[in-house]
Amino acid sequence: MPANRAPFRPARRTLLRALGGAAALGGLAGCGVPAAYVKPGDRAADDRSARDKRLVFANWPLYIDTDDRNKSRRPTLDAFEKRTGIDVRYTEEINDNDEFFGKISPSLMNHQETGRDLIVISDWMCARFVRLGWVQEMDRARQPNVAKYLDPLLRSPGFDRGRAFTVPWQSGITGIAYNKKRLGREIRQVSELWADDLKGRVTLLSGLDEAFALLMQGDGVDITRWKDDDFHRMCDRIEKLVDGHHIRRFTGNDYIKDLAAGDVLACQAYSGDVIQLKADDPDIEFVVPEEGAELWAESLMIPNLARHKANAERLVDHYYRPEVAAELAAWVNYVCPVPAARDILGSSKDKELVALAEEPLIFPDGGMRGRLAIARDITSKERTEFAKRWNSIVGL
Repeated sequence: MPANRAPFRPARRTLLRALGGAAALGGLAGCGVPAAYVKPGDRAADDRSARDKRLVFANWPLYIDTDDRNKSRRPTLDAFEKRTGIDVRYTEEINDNDEFFGKISPSLMNHQETGRDLIVISDWMCARFVRLGWVQEMDRARQPNVAKYLDPLLRSPGFDRGRAFTVPWQSGITGIAYNKKRLGREIRQVSELWADDLKGRVTLLSGLDEAFALLMQGDGVDITRWKDDDFHRMCDRIEKLVDGHHIRRFTGNDYIKDLAAGDVLACQAYSGDVIQLKADDPDIEFVVPEEGAELWAESLMIPNLARHKANAERLVDHYYRPEVAAELAAWVNYVCPVPAARDILGSSKDKELVALAEEPLIFPDGGMRGRLAIARDITSKERTEFAKRWNSIVGL
């Protein structure tokens, strides 16, 4: 679907509530609850894929292409079913990372099936699943397209070196959005958010995992190897800005309406949202600051004891065919994890699709790619302390 026809989507990168569900699991072993970690030898079940041609795929709402004339049809998924004979039960049940964690963690912790063969959650939450041993390693022999076409920038995050357990579904950038006409100047650095002409007209994201990386980059920190002191120095800065009423408020995806209405002039924002905002208001700009911005992903995983693992692996690889990735990217408008899809869109006879191929927020250009980085994950040990301090600043 061309960018100007795609609906607004709910936030994908939501706050891990309070002190963090994964951190809380660390104390369960001494309370009569089984230890959360699952050893590699205990993760697989009998795979029924060869004799049972189906799978269950859980995803977020509005995160797959649909047919304009029949919303129950999903062309890329229908094509997979037709080509392989595998029936896919697709559910849009993931509305919040923490909520979904709470829904399936009892089964995974107690070595029980979840009833799902494939799930999509944000990478910061994927890191906890990988650390707890709750997902299975994928067989790359069944995934030649993943091996060939996965974006090099996304191939080896700290929590899953080589992407053995996770494969990006879609990616995105946390950067700065602003209204150039109303502000009357450009923004090129994070520090420019703190200028006097933006006092009371700036919002930041409320979620710790969503906000911290870009703010650290504004302080010149390499987010692939940040330290405790970097985090607390960033918090000191934000506390002063809150106390001085420079920051208007902290938001989820409601920054969209604030920026569109002109209530704020600049904000932390997600690249996929701004593509849609720009379609309605060309004065809205998205910036990857000179200091850099965070590249993130929501990724596919196969949970423990899934009964259709091979079928799920085939579906993952289907979406890494460049022509399939292009069709999906044209609808969801996030950063495409398959750079080769750009040539597919660029060769289209549809002018809107050709324009999407030239959109750097879907296919980042060389200059932008050089400023993108994947943040080191917040460990379970760090999360309790960091979430407590951040939530006190945000007011959660």
